[in-house]
Amino acid sequence: MTSGGAGDRLEVLRSALVPVADSHVEWAPTAGGGRGPRPAAVLALLSDHPSPDLLFTERSRHLRHHAGQISFPGGRIDPGDTSPAAAALREANEEVGLRSEAVTLMGELPATALTTTFFRVTTAVGLWDGRGMLVPEEAEVAAVHRYPVDLLADPSTRRSARHPLGGSGPAFVLDDIVIWGFTAHLVDHLLRLAGWEQPWDEEHLIDVPRRFLRSGL
Repeated sequence: MTSGGAGDRLEVLRSALVPVADSHVEWAPTAGGGRGPRPAAVLALLSDHPSPDLLFTERSRHLRHHAGQISFPGGRIDPGDTSPAAAALREANEEVGLRSEAVTLMGELPATALTTTFFRVTTAVGLWDGRGMLVPEEAEVAAVHRYPVDLLADPSTRRSARHPLGGSGPAFVLDDIVIWGFTAHLVDHLLRLAGWEQPWDEEHLIDVPRRFLRSGL
């Protein structure tokens, strides 16, 4: 891991993020809809610890989209949401019972991302003390996972994952859990921005396990 303590790395990450207020006007929901990408937001939540971890949800297998996949809490931006960050916090509260007041927002990733399901996603990055009770909402979330940043950055955890329809991208293998696709790209981006990334073998290719292949946001 790059030299410097967790606090130093978090400050490096904070300096690379876009202030939350800067994206408010651009991403405020508009009335009447349209044919462009649908706005959505997710929350990348780090514990404010000497060895921070990152929070993930395992999506319910009964969902229409991305059933069983590992993701950050989040979803589409509703008309009542005042900003993408507000939408991400609302979704986290609905999905795992995370209280918004328990989160200190650091900012947002500097670029939005378009998913294969035509959502334009803003990623809010936040800190919490890691001590709150999290209760998965059973209709949407099968489980909550927290993985140390040290483990995510470990080269032995990292892979490139190949989809059966073609294409590959970063992935993280943690026992029987595989983080791949959109979420893995976000984790890869976070590690790089904060200086947590370590050299890893991008040629170490795996096939995406069938368990994690269902599609959606």
